[in-house]
Parts: sequence; structure tokens; C-alpha cells
Amino acid sequence: MKQPIECPFPRLFPSQLEKNENFYMQHAYNESISAWEKDEVPIGAVIVDATGEIIASAHNQTRKCKDPTAHAEMLAITMAAKRIGDWRLNECKLFVTKEPCPMCAGATIIGRIKEVYFAFEDPKMGAMGGATSLHELQKSNHKPLVHSGILRDECLQLTQAFFQIRRQTGISPKKE
Repeated sequence: MKQPIECPFPRLFPSQLEKNENFYMQHAYNESISAWEKDEVPIGAVIVDATGEIIASAHNQTRKCKDPTAHAEMLAITMAAKRIGDWRLNECKLFVTKEPCPMCAGATIIGRIKEVYFAFEDPKMGAMGGATSLHELQKSNHKPLVHSGILRDECLQLTQAFFQIRRQTGISPKKE
């Protein structure tokens, strides 16, 4: 079995002095580096409660768990629900490095997450504005506010580099 390729991107060190959208996305970015280091697609997510506390953080683990639903958002949503003791995440905000796919976008809607922030759009599979907009379904009883572009370049470069390096070296993410 080949060793994962070392991530060439440094971790960020978010300042505790200003807990804003950039701060939380930096934490999600660091989760994406953790995914890379484990040879997972480098997507990271954090969920913040109404007080600004990070109550869940995760990265993709589909290969490790052999589970197609083990996306960063899904794992973070499950962790947040357990942490607060309720499936309704009404006052929570999700920060994720890539636009959620249909499965993850659906989970944010079903989980009633108040706001979703993602770094960059996914025109192929994004479900919050990229390929489709599940959060805008007319008959849906919950419509999270959606924001994009925070740390866009950094997150996009990291994700693209992951796949580019694998193509160049002939290494694809491990299949176990």
C-alpha cells in the first residue's frame, strides 16, 4: 500500500481575537488538510452554535469508513446533533470548504441549519447554487441562508492540487 502524498499546504492559525466567518472557514480548511493527510478527498466542515462555539468539526472519511455518506458535512451534522441533543440545528451555522452535494445540502435542510457558508462552488454536483439549488425549493419548510466565497481561492487550490498531484504521479486515492 502506498503512503499518502504529503499535503503541500500549511495549516492556518485562526486568531481567537475575531471569531468571524473567516475564522470558522479557516478551521474547516484545516479539517480539509486532515482529510488530505489521510488520503481522503480534502473537504472539511465545522458547525458553530448560536454563541459562536464550534460544536462539531469533520473531514471526508468515505474511504476510511467505506461509506459513501461519510462526507464532512454529514459527519459534522451528526456530531452537532449529538452535541446539542436535538436533530434541529436551527441556530447553527455550517462552514464547509466546498459547496455541498445534493446529499449534504439535503441534510442541512432537513437538519434545519440556519446558515451555510461554503468556500467555492461545484458546478457539477453542487446543490446550493452550483448545479442546482435545493435550498430554494418552493415548498420546502426550511430555507437556510447560503453564502459563498470565504477563503475561496485557498480551498479551491487545495482541492484542485489534491487531484492534480494524483494525476501527475499516477496515484489515485486508495481503494480499500
